[in-house]
Amino acid sequence: MARTLDVYLHRELVGHLIQDDGGQMVFDYAESWLQKPGATPLSHSLPLRQKRFTRKECRGYFAGVLPEESKREIIARNLGISERNDYAMLERIGGECAGAVTFVPAGESLPALDDHYRALSAPELAGILRELPSRPLLAGETGIRLSLAGAQDKIAVRVEGDAISLPLGGAPSTHILKPAVERFAGVVFNEAYCMKLAAAVGLPVAKTEIRRVEDVEYLLVERYDRTHSQGPEGITLERLHQEDFCQALGIVSENKYQKEGGPSLKQCFVLLREVSSAPVLDLARLLDAVIFNFLVGNNDAHGKNFSLLYRGAGTASLETRLAPLYDVVSTRYYPELTRELAMKIGGEYSSDKVSKANFEQLAEDAGLAKPLVRRRVPELAEVVLLNLDKTGIDHPVANALTMQIRERCDTIRERFSK
Repeated sequence: MARTLDVYLHRELVGHLIQDDGGQMVFDYAESWLQKPGATPLSHSLPLRQKRFTRKECRGYFAGVLPEESKREIIARNLGISERNDYAMLERIGGECAGAVTFVPAGESLPALDDHYRALSAPELAGILRELPSRPLLAGETGIRLSLAGAQDKIAVRVEGDAISLPLGGAPSTHILKPAVERFAGVVFNEAYCMKLAAAVGLPVAKTEIRRVEDVEYLLVERYDRTHSQGPEGITLERLHQEDFCQALGIVSENKYQKEGGPSLKQCFVLLREVSSAPVLDLARLLDAVIFNFLVGNNDAHGKNFSLLYRGAGTASLETRLAPLYDVVSTRYYPELTRELAMKIGGEYSSDKVSKANFEQLAEDAGLAKPLVRRRVPELAEVVLLNLDKTGIDHPVANALTMQIRERCDTIRERFSK
């Protein structure tokens, strides 16, 4: 028997996600949305049209809202559903998602604007963070419908000063908490260091803060797809719509790496040139992000680590921009992790072998001037070197990263001067 989820963008019905009689997931835009002045697509990969989108056409976007890999498997077991059933998972956890999309079973009302939160004491927060490996996103807990993409443990919360609360129903969150990972020592400090270094260098980046509750260290990441705005009844928390590059290109998450059919850097630059409201600025920002990841040794920068941010989605004043950087970790710091890049640079996957010629090839692929790209790599390496000590993090991992990145930037500057 067919089942339907109503799909909302902000608080407007956009369409219907349907699991048909054969168990296949398909998507239809609502006629009311298609007729709405200023209506915008839910995704770049789902242009406005009356014709139904097949599973192959729509799965890249909708499955891209969901967690990945082992976290998805555990959630499916905890909920008693098949891990391959995107529809069933969206039905259970698709309340507070990335961007401004919300999934509500057909016939049920969209949660009211009087948002509800559950305040957490320090012991409760510590308990949740310890529980995440076995209960990702707290899936199955009464009143909680949270979905975050990715394979790392995390939870969405609302932070107001020192108070931390869990959003209930469809209430919006403001931050994401990412606890330490036993397998990768010091990853909280690694990510915080890389993110703060990116900010010091001048790259737009999500704000981060290292915190500790009881014996649990975690990274507090401010959501760039949430904003406080002044309304007639005071300050309200609003969602901004967003999607990652895999979703925008209609590529499923399990194929996020280029070698597995995921986006290439050429595709990323072409996408941004096509959709950005300020392409000159955003293409330069994306180039800097690629170079920065290369310099700090973030080899895991795949298509789901870059996003488009939509302001005014669903209106005639839509603005599309490259989202701030997020999930920047020096994977090079961990010797057991691959030195291969998630997206090759100018035909080269090995991060140790990328040369000036490879960046010149990237320039050609991206439609950028070769002299500009050739000059920008050592230029940004110099800026990174000048800011290595400005992250404000005093920790053995940060100190080791400072030495490692300094050595790498010196090597790359020398390589590009020849």
